[in-house]
Amino acid sequence: ARVMAAAAGPVFWRRLLGLLPGRPGLAALLGRLSDRLGRNQDRRRRRSPWLLLAPLLSPAVPQVTSPPCCLCPEGVHRFQWIRNLVPEFGVSSSHVRVLSSPAEFFELMKVDCLESALEKSVQAKFPSDLKVSILLDFTRGSRGRKNSRTMLLPLLQRFPEQVRVSLFHTPNLRGLLRLLIPERLNETIGLQHIKVYLFDNSVILSGANLSDSYFTNRQDRYVFLQDCAEIADFFTELVDAVGDVSLQLQGDDTVQVVDGMVHPYKGDRAAYCKAANKRVMDVINSARTRQQMLHAQTFHSDSLLTQEDTAAAGDQRPAPDTWIYPLIQMNTFEIQIDEIVTETLLTEAERGAKVYLTTGYFNLTQAYMDLVLGTRAEYQILLASPEVNGFFGAKGVAGAIPAAYVHIERQFYSEVCSLGQQERVQLQEYWRRGWTFHAKGLWLYLAGSSLPCLTLIGSPNFGYRSVHRDLEAQIAIVTENRALQQQLHQEQEQLYLRSGVVSSATFEEPSRQVKLWVKIVTPLIKNFF
Repeated sequence: ARVMAAAAGPVFWRRLLGLLPGRPGLAALLGRLSDRLGRNQDRRRRRSPWLLLAPLLSPAVPQVTSPPCCLCPEGVHRFQWIRNLVPEFGVSSSHVRVLSSPAEFFELMKVDCLESALEKSVQAKFPSDLKVSILLDFTRGSRGRKNSRTMLLPLLQRFPEQVRVSLFHTPNLRGLLRLLIPERLNETIGLQHIKVYLFDNSVILSGANLSDSYFTNRQDRYVFLQDCAEIADFFTELVDAVGDVSLQLQGDDTVQVVDGMVHPYKGDRAAYCKAANKRVMDVINSARTRQQMLHAQTFHSDSLLTQEDTAAAGDQRPAPDTWIYPLIQMNTFEIQIDEIVTETLLTEAERGAKVYLTTGYFNLTQAYMDLVLGTRAEYQILLASPEVNGFFGAKGVAGAIPAAYVHIERQFYSEVCSLGQQERVQLQEYWRRGWTFHAKGLWLYLAGSSLPCLTLIGSPNFGYRSVHRDLEAQIAIVTENRALQQQLHQEQEQLYLRSGVVSSATFEEPSRQVKLWVKIVTPLIKNFF
């Protein structure tokens, strides 16, 4: 038994540079120019009309390594190229359940029995295999006198052989910087942001943490993968891998590194990042190889079993109609899988397709903004109104963060209008009295379809921090099952029904007035929140 929890250079240009064969000097020059543009992305500028040619200039999606087989249900959907990057898990849609509210999330997440389960395992006559592994961020988990560390210490002290608490510490927070930056601000340098909850063979992927508001009045997204052993094994290995490169909490509230591991902020940064990259990529690549072998054995054997033979052998699982792809983003360790897949999806969305994109913190990277404004699909982007922003009403400088997001939103809306894209790109603001908004993700509706065939769900916010600073994970769910597509559609509708369309009049409202100092400071700090 196992219980695990993990809570808390743009590809687009590289693709365009790939269209310049035989001109390495020009490619290098454009590369340096693009890097400079990326570093100065806060400068206001009109986008080049060349950007509108992005869909024509971009190469085809990554090619599938082997041609699809007509006998193979895992080789027929148009997003199978993702399995060139990550493992592909084929499941029945009956194992996938989309949750819609914090109350549902809480009912599914109830872990009041965790301590009693550990107690019973100790008292059992036979050795128990119950293990509890918890992965948190060091800065968030250590903040204040009462924190996640102090809460978990009694459990760790009582069950030292069965409980593991790992605290990820970004290698970018070190030296004088670590000494000078105060609590709450130090997490802006980078943190462990993955939200995955594992119980035996079931997995919950979400953007939600495990604090009170996420169980009551903070709207997020959640998907429950029930009895999906291979997916649970993958995320178990991923949490273990990040745990191994993290600091280990001890019963006396000290921390230690795993034997043989480089210290994240005292050791050599390059050596630590290289070791972390290898540890995580080994998990991804080994799972990908396993799934490819399983796929070949199941669907490409010389002696294909009949359904009767399969049932007689005890395998009652229905043929997969849904495919799960784990997308990992750890730019600190040079792992950019989620970024590559997201940008490719946005680039390849054809004319007539609809993309519903939502984020609690609207601060898209320059690459994502360029793709939204320069490609062909229709976009409806849902973001938090100032009143449901998690920082609304906060004390001190943090209280100005909602205004900074309004400033970023207004700049983006102005660019939409200047390009004449108001019909194709629409902004909507979520509002609900007494609630805050933290939902993030994407739904893709192919041209001519009234239901989504793909969704992205997990921890990334599509902003600079998600892409460049934090450890993130989400899954792409591709499904051919109409009932599951209907679940995803209802989830999307339920969120968007509580929103209002943004227009120029929106920014004339009193709550949208941004002070001059916030406008001046926002470009300087937008990459930290």
